Amino acid sequence: MLGLLDFANRWVEKGGLVVLGIIIFAESGLLIGFFLPGDSLLFFAGFLSSSAGGNLLPPLPWVALTAAGAAILGDQVGYMIGHRFGPTVFDKPKSRFFNPDYVVKAEAFFEKYGPKTIVLARFVPIVRTFVPTVAGAGKMHYRTFLTYNIVGGALWGAGITTLGFFLGEIEAVKNNIEIAAIVIVGVSVLPIAIELLRHRKAAKAALAAASSPD
Repeated sequence: MLGLLDFANRWVEKGGLVVLGIIIFAESGLLIGFFLPGDSLLFFAGFLSSSAGGNLLPPLPWVALTAAGAAILGDQVGYMIGHRFGPTVFDKPKSRFFNPDYVVKAEAFFEKYGPKTIVLARFVPIVRTFVPTVAGAGKMHYRTFLTYNIVGGALWGAGITTLGFFLGEIEAVKNNIEIAAIVIVGVSVLPIAIELLRHRKAAKAALAAASSPD
């Protein structure tokens, strides 16, 4: 993960907003982009736009707008892929670039939270890549999807870059920016970890109830 993050950060430093937009778009809308470090990259991009980060990227408003726009556009493409090709897009064997289990997680997430999933999934790695396609395949009303997509993309893209901008000004964070970026990823993964623990606990309880004598 550290190697991938370092690689992405170097490309963003060199390519600026264009590369940032391409990476965020790919992670949001292309099924093969699930492995990209979206959260940490946004945090780092916000930091690079600050004086503490050397102003290596344009001012924060441009970075936030680029990130949010790429995220929204990426989800739109994901939705269209799902809407156009339907469930057949998921009928692929497990490979290096595709794991059917990710689709199952995205579908479970969607079934539990409904339209709100489009917003919530933004902050859950891997799930956010597959949810738009699941929404499209499930024929979710386009206007509903678009509304939640804009809200989620703005909160995630602009929110995390802004967080990186201001937290990066703190000396302790500035001196440990890589660790801070990984912490951001850890926090974003927390919902999945909690959900898995709850699911496992419920499964054990159901098994115990089924095996207990009447």
